[in-house]
Amino acid sequence: MTPGAARAFLGVEASLTGRRWIGPTPDEERLAEALAQGAGLVPPLARVLAGRGVPPEAAAAFLAPSLRDMLPDPRSLKDAGRAAARLVQAARRGERIAVFADYDVDGAASAALLMGWLGALGRQATLYVPDRIDEGYGPNPAAMAGLARAHELIVCVDCGTLGHAALAAAAGADVVVLDHHLAGETLPPALAVVNPNRQDEDRSLSHLCAAAVVFLVLVEANRQLRAAGLAGPDLLAELDLVALATVADVAPLVGVNRALVRQGLKVMAQRRRPGLAALADVARLDGPPTSHALGFLLGPRVNAGGRIGQADLGARLLSTRDPAEAEALARQLDALNEARRGIEAAVRDAALAQAEARGLDGPLVWAAGEGWHPGVVGIVAARLMQATGRPAVVIGMTGDEGKGSGRSVPGVDLGAAVQRVAAEGLILRGGGHPMAAGLTVTRAGLGAAMDRLAELLARQGAGAGRAADLRLDGLLAPDAATAELAEALEAAGPFGAAAPAPRFAFADQPIRHLRRIGETHLRLTFGEGARLDAIAFGAFDGPLGPALSAHDGARFHLAGRLEISCFGGRRRAELRLDDAAPALC
Repeated sequence: MTPGAARAFLGVEASLTGRRWIGPTPDEERLAEALAQGAGLVPPLARVLAGRGVPPEAAAAFLAPSLRDMLPDPRSLKDAGRAAARLVQAARRGERIAVFADYDVDGAASAALLMGWLGALGRQATLYVPDRIDEGYGPNPAAMAGLARAHELIVCVDCGTLGHAALAAAAGADVVVLDHHLAGETLPPALAVVNPNRQDEDRSLSHLCAAAVVFLVLVEANRQLRAAGLAGPDLLAELDLVALATVADVAPLVGVNRALVRQGLKVMAQRRRPGLAALADVARLDGPPTSHALGFLLGPRVNAGGRIGQADLGARLLSTRDPAEAEALARQLDALNEARRGIEAAVRDAALAQAEARGLDGPLVWAAGEGWHPGVVGIVAARLMQATGRPAVVIGMTGDEGKGSGRSVPGVDLGAAVQRVAAEGLILRGGGHPMAAGLTVTRAGLGAAMDRLAELLARQGAGAGRAADLRLDGLLAPDAATAELAEALEAAGPFGAAAPAPRFAFADQPIRHLRRIGETHLRLTFGEGARLDAIAFGAFDGPLGPALSAHDGARFHLAGRLEISCFGGRRRAELRLDDAAPALC
């Protein structure tokens, strides 16, 4: 233990996955006691709020975030009023409108949100989603010129901020950009660019995804309609789309994002959107939607069309009002997602082997391979980032160029670093936001570009320490791990980026039953007297599965997240196992 460092929780300096366990600090323990007494919270929930620095007087507001209180004035974003006015004008005049959307979940949700608002006003918009392989990310001159010939207004959602040449090609049409990707020093030629990550913004709303930006502009558009004596569409009913996009785009669940996702999950639970209801069914979602379901069950399926299939499938699914069409699209996306898994697995194995050979202890983990599908490199980069606790970039090479995607860790702005490398001319183009980025690089310049990117990330602190520690909120016993407690802990959510799910340790536990599920998953039961079921997804992709399978009666400290399982129609608590360590006597 380094001088001055806190003692590892339960003495776990290196778990089976190589992590040091960190528990509550003395200050957090005192705050948890004050929360339990002053706010009347059960101790485990009090510990979770204490770990997030919530004082007793703010506990009620934290547990029930109000969108009415937290939603910012849309006009605080530059150009929001102008963009809203142009949308209202186009809708009232019956102009021809095109929506140019990115092919990921955020783009699909943004497009569906905007098209739904227009549809409620009796206006149909043309949807255009570029093909990932043939056209790449964002607007391109040919597509924009074609749309401009047939439309008076083009709205670019989740893209367009860096599309200077493409937007200039849209002669004769007005262009509005609703985006969140990091902007350059100059803005593209557009009537309005609404983006909290413009250089001239104060960045107080930089955590918004594109769908949230679209939502705010539509809030302003409804205000303008009311000022004209007209009723605007019900936007609260559209928050399921904002929630899905916020979680799937790994936007930090802080500030207004917490309220947007919390309210959006409530809307989604009503199953009024045919596309999301059908998608939940094919994903076999057996309970109320959670942020985890959005990120790991629904989001990947919406993304599948843009990754390896038809680019507009996700937006069409989210915008359709026809249950039969929704079911057909959901099944198609589910099949594409299954195919994507196979492609991803092959690229992941090759990328990990290459990255390991290069070394995993630097500020950047990267890999590049011949013909790697551009639709899966982002997912593989996320896998490398999760495995190493470092920013990761994965690139698929074709001919003289490679298209890649990167994922970052909290506190390291990958998008800004990629944009800097692009400005220096070491890559052909690139950009993104703090947690994710895309780039195109020449084969000849690949090594120099990655070296420079690693240098910039190191300046931000990437790779300065060991693999990420596992932060735990305290101890639980199996008999205390009830469905009622799991439900109470959900009140501290939603959980996701910048808002990790509560995790507790179960000390010195015997393993009672254990079996392998499929190729990589592990299910077990542990405890003395009262027992608790646990599942560890992907356990056999690392050391956790083999070590626990060979327990031979040994006892372990176990750590993970308490969840509610509705399997078989019975609600019960279950541990989603993240880590384990031998309980040494």
